[in-house]
Amino acid sequence: MVSTSVPQPQPETASAAVPASRMALVVVTSLFFMWGFLTCLNDILIPHLKATFSLNYAQSMLIQFTFFGAYFLMSLPAGKLVSRVGYKHSIIVGLAIAGLGALLFWPAAQLRVYELFLGALFVLATGITILQVAANPYMTLLGPERTASSRLNLAQAFNSLGTAIAPLFGGMLILTGAVLGAEQLAALSAPEQLAYQTQQAQSVQVPYIGLALALFALAVVVWLFRLPAIATDGGTATSLGVLRHSHVRLGVIAIFAYVGAEVAIGSFLVNYLSQPEIGAMTEQHATRYVSAYWTGAMVGRFIGAALLLRIDPGKLLAVFAGIVVVLLGITMTSDGMTAVYSIVAIGLFNSIMFPTIFTLGVAKLGVQTDNASSLLVMAIVGGALVPLAQGFLADRIGIQPAFVLPLLCYLYIMYYGLRGSRVRDVPAVR
Repeated sequence: MVSTSVPQPQPETASAAVPASRMALVVVTSLFFMWGFLTCLNDILIPHLKATFSLNYAQSMLIQFTFFGAYFLMSLPAGKLVSRVGYKHSIIVGLAIAGLGALLFWPAAQLRVYELFLGALFVLATGITILQVAANPYMTLLGPERTASSRLNLAQAFNSLGTAIAPLFGGMLILTGAVLGAEQLAALSAPEQLAYQTQQAQSVQVPYIGLALALFALAVVVWLFRLPAIATDGGTATSLGVLRHSHVRLGVIAIFAYVGAEVAIGSFLVNYLSQPEIGAMTEQHATRYVSAYWTGAMVGRFIGAALLLRIDPGKLLAVFAGIVVVLLGITMTSDGMTAVYSIVAIGLFNSIMFPTIFTLGVAKLGVQTDNASSLLVMAIVGGALVPLAQGFLADRIGIQPAFVLPLLCYLYIMYYGLRGSRVRDVPAVR
């Protein structure tokens, strides 16, 4: 999953790190785990609601469109909130809003209205956006400056742990019972259809109510705990002039392509692996492979960190993207476990892409770095649009050939690593 940061510390506070207890680090690190968990749970929610409401692929991808659309719409308002009330209170507000979103799953399931589920997801994602905007820079300041990178990497590892556990949790508590296809559902009488859809819709109530309680409890813990107070400068303005730099402009497109492709693959995995000609497995069993997909990303993060000490980031990015292109080609032209293993292996090579593209996109910008960072954050909206586009494609040509869309995204990332990321002599942005 991806992480963002918009507000920047004041110069006088950035240079003077705030001493923090281990407990403070544990509390803030738990936030990274929580939003990774909640974000990845969408991969389980998609096949569940698709079956519950008899949706086509495009309609089911509105889940990711709604969720990641919140990043685009709410990241700058979240930055203004952090500037106004500070990191700690913004974290509390983010947890409370996310808890409210999870709580709204109860009436959505009770009324069996898909649009209400989407509304609940948008509220949930708004809370997560605030958490991301506040927690990332805050973590870097909780301790000595020389260990800031180490602290943030550790927190990101727990974020990956959340994405690895969520599919197993969702498989056990949400994807329960037999999932009926469209033809099987049509064969039932009207009362039987209503009973089935009611049971399926309400199976999300208990898990999300539990998550809401956990989020509210964490908000109380943060409120009661004496986290160090760190001021912000309120600087969240975005200057489009920085796009004159080609490595920034092309980097924005690369972030859009990467997040879109990563989310699209994860979103389709359960439905794809349960296809008779692919994995021929139950949706609940398929969640284990979704977990393996995200676990690969966590493992690859540690391997990639070591490789980046010896290999040029742009070249390594191009190599990893090229491997993913090959893996997608294999899964699109094969069946059975070959198709299964090839697509699950993509998670391992996704690992370094987001931070590497982000780093290359803000390279050698000096005081313009914040402006470029804000634009790269906005590009996370690719996670809303690419899965939706792939859903439309899958409805027309089938789920397996529809993976051509993320394949094209990774081809562009290869280009960005080899050529697009080069810093060229561009007139200074004013």
